[in-house]
Formats: sequence, C-alpha cells, structure tokens
Amino acid sequence: MSKFFLVPGAEGWNLISRAAENGNWRVRAFPSLDDAAQTLSTDDDVVLALPISAVLAQRMRLPSVEGSELREMVRIQLEKALPFSTEEVTSDFEVIEQANGECVISAVAVQNQRLTEIAAPLLNRRVIPRAVTVYAAQRVATHAGKGCALFIYPESGALVSAISENGKLSFARTIDGGLGASLELELPQLTMTAELQGISASFQNVLVDEKCFGLRGKVEQALASPTELMAVETPPASTGLNLLPQAWREERQRQVRRDQWKKRLVTAGIAYGAIVALALIHLGYLKFRARQLDHQVERDAPRTVFVRAAANNWKALAPAIDPHFYPIEILLHVFDSLPSQDVRITAYNQSARQISIEGEANKAALAYQFADKVKKHADLQNFTFDMQSPRILPNDHAQFRLEGRPR
Repeated sequence: MSKFFLVPGAEGWNLISRAAENGNWRVRAFPSLDDAAQTLSTDDDVVLALPISAVLAQRMRLPSVEGSELREMVRIQLEKALPFSTEEVTSDFEVIEQANGECVISAVAVQNQRLTEIAAPLLNRRVIPRAVTVYAAQRVATHAGKGCALFIYPESGALVSAISENGKLSFARTIDGGLGASLELELPQLTMTAELQGISASFQNVLVDEKCFGLRGKVEQALASPTELMAVETPPASTGLNLLPQAWREERQRQVRRDQWKKRLVTAGIAYGAIVALALIHLGYLKFRARQLDHQVERDAPRTVFVRAAANNWKALAPAIDPHFYPIEILLHVFDSLPSQDVRITAYNQSARQISIEGEANKAALAYQFADKVKKHADLQNFTFDMQSPRILPNDHAQFRLEGRPR
C-alpha cells in the first residue's frame, strides 16, 4: 500500500509520495485536487491536509482535566464559537501545555459539508483518506517542535500566518493582499492579536516559505527578527489532529475489509488453481506410468505365461512329489491328532483337490477337539480344514466329517 500526503500548495495542491525507483520522497504539483485524485487508487494510504481557510482554529485555556471530560469541555467551547451545531462539524484538539491546574488547547473544527465539497474529487473515486488534518499543523510540527514560532507561507492563493507553541498550532489567519500585502502593518497587528490571546510575541523562530523569498526583508523589518526559509515537507510530520468524519471512518473500514476479502479470495483462487494444476500433473503422470506398465506387461507376457504354466504344473504334481501331500503321511498325522481312543476314523478319502475324513466320537466335544488338533498340526499346514456341526446319534455319540483343501 502506497502512502501519500495531499497538501494545499501556493496555487493548487501538492502530492507528496515516495518514489518507487529510489525510495526518496517527491513533491508533485497539481492545479486542482481533482487532477491529483486521478493518480490515486482505493488501495492508497492518503492523508489529506486542509487549508486554513477551510477550518476554524481556536486556542483555549481550560481547567486541567483528563479524558472524555476534557473532550466535552472542548466541544462546549467550540459550540459557542461556531455558527452551526456541533453535529454538523468534525473537531479535534491537541494539548499545548499543562501548568498550574490549567491546560492550553489547540482546537480545530471543519464543517462536514465544506469538507465533503473539498474532498469530492477523492470521494468520487472512492479514495477515502486515512486521516484529515490541517496543513498548518503539519508545518509547525515539522519545523518547530519546541518554543514559539511564526510561520508565513502561501496557501491556495492566499498568504497565511500561523503561530506554533511547542509544535502545536495555536493561532492562524490569512493576510489580506496575498504576496503583495503590507506586512509592515499586518504583522504588528498579528502580534498584538496573539498577545491578547495569551501568546508570547517573542518568537524564537520566524520561518518564511521559499516561495515568499521576496517578502523576507519585509518580515525581518516588521518583526526586527531574522527569518529562515522553509521548503515543502517531505514528508510532513505527523500530528494528533484528525478531522476524519465518523461516516468516512466507517466507510473506510468497510472498504478495507472488502479489499482484504478480495485479496483472500484471490489467494484462495491461486491456491485452488495450483491444487488443480498439481492434480492434473499428477493425473498425467499416473496415465503415463500406467502406459509404461502396460508396455512392460505386454513385453513380459510370454515369460509370465511360461511362469504361470510352470507354477500350475508344479502345483498339479505336488501331491505326487511333495511328502506333505502323501496320503500315508497325511493319514499318519491325522491319527497323531486323535485325542483318545474314544475318537475313531471310519472313512478317509483324498484327491488332488480335497481330503475327506469321517469318524465317530463318544462325545461331540471330542470331535471338536480332534478337529482343532488337526488344524494346528505343524505338518498339516498346507491344508485348510473345516468341520460342520457333528450329527448326534441316539447313543449320544457324534458323527463328524472333516474336509481339507490345499492352500
């Protein structure tokens, strides 16, 4: 997000921004705020500074209180000085100094309608400033952080005189006649008015804008004090005054939230696209790998056919060549598994695919015990045996049938 300061110039407006090439701040002059607004976007961080002619600046001396009580006292004093209700204005203040149970306040206010008219070029482009302040307050905070100082500079076609105390704007007015004003008469009247408001006229610094270089001699003659030249601030110092209306503040918050959601959606879209792309790449790889395996299977088919045929042949010959499949061996292991003489084998049949053992036991439990021993016999693990429920005879003997198949 780019940071911009919009400040009134001698004629028109100045846009102060950081150049992307080297990171230095630069000042661009525009004939109107509408022209400057054309270079901004809704994502930019803009601080709008108002000219003195658009605000009411007042120095107050109030009892030293804290928090909301002080703010309420400032609001009441502004209400007495304003020609319209406080609901129609946005105001803010800074504390200049506190001493002896009193505090000196620098208060400013702007009519909301007047502010909307000034900022219309920005609002029409949905560029809502992050803060609205006063350019005079920015200038005094930049050049005179302590003591009492007098500033003279051109602003929007007029000549402005401003007094600062401890880096806060305490007095400001426009001088009639602009750059051609009779400063020999205006400045003594200015200092007298400031003293009537309790402001010391012994200025520690007198600063004249470089565009008013021709007035430097008149100022020094009128005040009998040396002057310093000042240029446009790059960037201006921050100030505690913020005249951003609550409605603008809420709209800016909504705009920031919308921008955040847009960025999240874009990020989610990029992530989703990346996932889809990876899935397509993976699918393509799987298809390529499947084709490779098909080619390998096709190439190895003659050898696998031979291996399968050989395996089947060996499996068919197993009963004839493997001792584990010899009938006499199997029958011996079956008799070894008899739990007692109460279990008798009555029939034994064996083929290449099946073994069938029929018998009779004095009790059904003995038949199950016999079947369990056959299944667990170490030399009969090449077969899987299964026995259905024995048939109980009238004399309580149990006839059973045990069937086995090669694994």
